[in-house]
Amino acid sequence: MSTDKITFLTNWHATPYHAPLFLAQAKGFFADEGVKVAILEPNDPSDVTEIIGSGKVDMGFKAMIHTLAAKARGFPIVSVGSLLDEPFTGIVYLKSSGITPDLGSLRGKRIGYVGEFGKLQVDDLMAHHGLAAADYTPVRCGMNVTRAITRGDVDAGIGLDKPPTSSSPTRAPPGPPSFAYLSRDLKNVPRDWDKVTRYGRRLGVLGDDFVPNYTNDFLDWPLDPDSADPADDQRRMADLQKDVACRGGFKRLGAAEVVEV
Repeated sequence: MSTDKITFLTNWHATPYHAPLFLAQAKGFFADEGVKVAILEPNDPSDVTEIIGSGKVDMGFKAMIHTLAAKARGFPIVSVGSLLDEPFTGIVYLKSSGITPDLGSLRGKRIGYVGEFGKLQVDDLMAHHGLAAADYTPVRCGMNVTRAITRGDVDAGIGLDKPPTSSSPTRAPPGPPSFAYLSRDLKNVPRDWDKVTRYGRRLGVLGDDFVPNYTNDFLDWPLDPDSADPADDQRRMADLQKDVACRGGFKRLGAAEVVEV
């Protein structure tokens, strides 16, 4: 039995950054292009790349590092677009926990993570800041890191520093932030893929001769040019996030200035 529908697997249950997919479905954008899309959700986010790579579904969402690792493991996966300009992942914790931006304050703490690569990230980050494996306890939480923190199951975690859709007691920007994380053009930025590829090599997930698996060939609209000064972009983005945390608004980092949209 066959179907003319395209199957699309999200990386978890419906989440704010999935909005473009669900909006396209609800507003009939797929139908306008003559495309039928069946949107599926996984019970375990760690299954997503294997399900896509084995051809059981057609397309899906997954982070760069998982996409790269899937190719390294022999799955014929290619990224055809990037949903987010900047990931909103970071170390999150309760403001009342006594934890500070100094990662040494995580000594003796339980640190939550999502899945396989989250554990590698935790260990690498802690080692980079001088903590041995015996100095903290990693705890696998799946995609519910923030919930695990608020329940008291862990003290901190590598997870989503929530996009501005609701308030949270975790250490996210105060007030009514509304930072524009979603990409305007879905462009795969070579600089970002190079950065994550180098990180994957550092984690031991990728070999020295690994070539990242992405393309922009399917994006047939005008794409934003590459940044001339990525380091300055990071500084301006930090300033933008502080401004949005204080004053709110829906703002995006422009090529040369902050642009309100």
